[in-house]
Amino acid sequence: MPAGKKITIQDYSYELPNERIAQFPLSQRDQSKLLVYRDGNISHDWFSNLITHVPPQSTLFFNNTRVIPARLRFKKDTGATIEIFLLHPVTPSAIVQQAMEATGSCQWQCTIGNLKRWPVNKPLHFTHPAFELTARLVNRTEGMVAFTWSTPHSFAEVVTLSGDVPLPPYLNRASEEADRETYQTVYSKHEGAVAAPTAGLHFTETVLNQLEQTGIKKEYLTLHVSAGTFQPVKTGNAWEHQMHQEQLVITRNNVEAMLNCNFSVAVGTTSVRTLESLYWFGVKLLSHPGSGFHITQHDAYTLPQHVSKRDSLQQVIDYMDIRKADMLIGETAIYIVPGYTFKTVDTLITNFHQPGSTLILLVAAFVGDDWLKIYKTALAANYRFLSYGDSSFLFRKKS
Repeated sequence: MPAGKKITIQDYSYELPNERIAQFPLSQRDQSKLLVYRDGNISHDWFSNLITHVPPQSTLFFNNTRVIPARLRFKKDTGATIEIFLLHPVTPSAIVQQAMEATGSCQWQCTIGNLKRWPVNKPLHFTHPAFELTARLVNRTEGMVAFTWSTPHSFAEVVTLSGDVPLPPYLNRASEEADRETYQTVYSKHEGAVAAPTAGLHFTETVLNQLEQTGIKKEYLTLHVSAGTFQPVKTGNAWEHQMHQEQLVITRNNVEAMLNCNFSVAVGTTSVRTLESLYWFGVKLLSHPGSGFHITQHDAYTLPQHVSKRDSLQQVIDYMDIRKADMLIGETAIYIVPGYTFKTVDTLITNFHQPGSTLILLVAAFVGDDWLKIYKTALAANYRFLSYGDSSFLFRKKS
């Protein structure tokens, strides 16, 4: 990142009372409140009326990742509980979708509760009527765990039957059976996220149908949200924060839709990260032909800054043509902070985020200093905050 830059994370904090954190979702998804910010002005509505705020000829970009029950609990013979939280697949593939389709065995990097009580190579067993899942600690330092099971179930099926929904840590409650549905978007498709793209939780089939009936286009891309999304910025200077990496999947249709859209609406910060990463991949191809689809947190600040969106995305199309590919799988650690210039996104649908988080930094980059006015207004108007909370529709600050 540029030398000498400083972003004081304390400047992006605010007081969030515990009682304002939504512990449970509303019974009807689209009955959440909707704060609309445009040209410095704030208005209030209901999410069910979203269609009245979306500009004509817009394209909405949704993240269709599906949350897996990534929290696995095993009992030792002594009665101690070892909690294993799935982070990233290692074998038989580092590609999430392929790893979820694995049968018989796989290996994942995990965070492990009660790690000191689990000797390396000591098997732990979880017995289900349909299978027995065995876990062995392979590498303590790296949190590497090998899983085996003797039935033809895929790992996705095994996890679904044996794991718990990985609710955000700030909810401070155990997951319930209802969370398996409510902590999932209605359009979720590709398993692999350990946190929901929560901006999408407000959409219902009714709202989606309204968009379609009015000619609003919809595109579905995939970013498998990692646990790093909840990682607080612990450095006083936010520039020094180590950004987490997430896997994304882009189709040719996604690229062409972004290339040709008149007005883009990103549903959630994960869709923003995906679309902006796609742009920087095209820029990287221009300056470093043959580059792999891997965006670091430095790329958005060190690569050439004045490449047009069309030129960048055309590079991606050409790259796919050469490889006869209709899909790209990549990794991104893109870090969007105040001062960042957005290349692909015009408006953002998003929830209200934790103080001093990377998500607040992204919102502040999008709307400028008005982020605090938006959050103070939402608090004063009794909006519900964080993953199960209310929503906002933000138009990008004009330069």
